[in-house]
Amino acid sequence: MQAIALVDLGMGNLRSVERALLQAAEDSGASCAVTRSGDPEIIGRADKVVVPGQGAFRDCAAALQSGIGEALRAQIRKGTPYLGICLGMQALFDGSEEAEGARGLGVFPGTVKRLTPQPSAAEADAVAGQPWVGIKIPHMGWNRIAFAREVAGPLGVFAGERPFVYFVHSYHAVPLDPALVAATTEHGPHRITAAIERDNVTATQFHPEKSQAAGLRLLARFLDG
Repeated sequence: MQAIALVDLGMGNLRSVERALLQAAEDSGASCAVTRSGDPEIIGRADKVVVPGQGAFRDCAAALQSGIGEALRAQIRKGTPYLGICLGMQALFDGSEEAEGARGLGVFPGTVKRLTPQPSAAEADAVAGQPWVGIKIPHMGWNRIAFAREVAGPLGVFAGERPFVYFVHSYHAVPLDPALVAATTEHGPHRITAAIERDNVTATQFHPEKSQAAGLRLLARFLDG
């Protein structure tokens, strides 16, 4: 039986993620035990790691300083499958515009950028000459994702599809290496990083636990992989 560490950063509803993981395991026949924990030793012994989170990046960064951050870096370095959800994805990068000076895990170079109701200067050309009405922030609700490249990890369960998934966020990750981006979505003028994937790391800005059948399929693929 594989041990899944559901990492407790002190934010977000871990119970909903746990329920979704157990449902996905039952649906797929995967054998696993899920432990909700902020203990670096338990995280370090896990066969797979799931890092969810909703809330402020500064609070997330503070939680990572408790020893959780180094346990996660060590697990990623040794090839343990990692699934990040929402803040669990943003935490993989260097920092965020939401909390200047707060440090993420720094696994991948890049910054978490703020979404704005109006086009940014970099997006202005894409909407030039078009009537524009400000969009709502946070980006909340169902949206379709498109894959930027072929993916082989858990996201590969959606090969050939453009599934609808559920988002709740005001910031998104902008990797320094665009090849890290596995999937995107559109919200007004913004092309949002919806998911990243590299080696043993998969992370989503959307919430699989809120994404009904599509989300359960993703979680099942992660558990089976």
